[in-house]
Amino acid sequence: MTLWGYLLLISVVAGGGLVGYYLHKRAGSLLPMVLSFSGAYILGITVLHLLPEVMTGASHKVGYWLLAGFFVQLLLEQLSQGVEHGHIHGRHHARKGFAVQVMAGLCLHAFIEGMPLSHYGHLHEAVTHGADHLKGTHLLIGVALHKAPAAFALAALLLHSGFRKTFVFACLGCFALMSPLGALLSSLMTLSLDQIQWLLAFVIGSFLHISTTILFESDSPGKHAISFRKVLTILLGLGFSLATTLL
Repeated sequence: MTLWGYLLLISVVAGGGLVGYYLHKRAGSLLPMVLSFSGAYILGITVLHLLPEVMTGASHKVGYWLLAGFFVQLLLEQLSQGVEHGHIHGRHHARKGFAVQVMAGLCLHAFIEGMPLSHYGHLHEAVTHGADHLKGTHLLIGVALHKAPAAFALAALLLHSGFRKTFVFACLGCFALMSPLGALLSSLMTLSLDQIQWLLAFVIGSFLHISTTILFESDSPGKHAISFRKVLTILLGLGFSLATTLL
């Protein structure tokens, strides 16, 4: 992964965290729209790009890794309280143990999510024979778009729980470094094409869990109805993912 990729991953968390810090009182109206867009986009690129690439010439083991990623993400969210898809359930006067629990789940997810980034380009070139001038940036963009609303939700959650701003910024800084650290550690490893596919399949499982959860939660509580604004936002996110197939 190039330097700009590392900077992008850090900057989107910084940006999302700052927006969450200053606008956390409006999280209930802003965050669902951002999440709807990112959820639709991530689901789109997963189906259109990532799944076909990881399945090309793959063994049946890829399916096991995909399922593992889906259910490991389910377990991680028991720690993170669902911050990855916008849950903000603050606890008044929460102790730092609550923040440590949330950060453990969120940072493990972010670290694992960053690991395929250093190798995805090799897999992409092997599958497309180097025909795509985007050089396999679909995964990076998907991770980046997912990180911004997660940082927004994290900042809002910690502020609603009564933590000081210095502690909130420290947690955001830690979260910002997790995916780059995962990518950096992975870049020091020599992986076969099969191993890259397994690693990517694991992250795809996580993507499928997060994106579908976001979209399933788009309707109003207790009602099977989605607002017109959310429908448009979802269609916009899906449209952007479809547009990537034309580039």
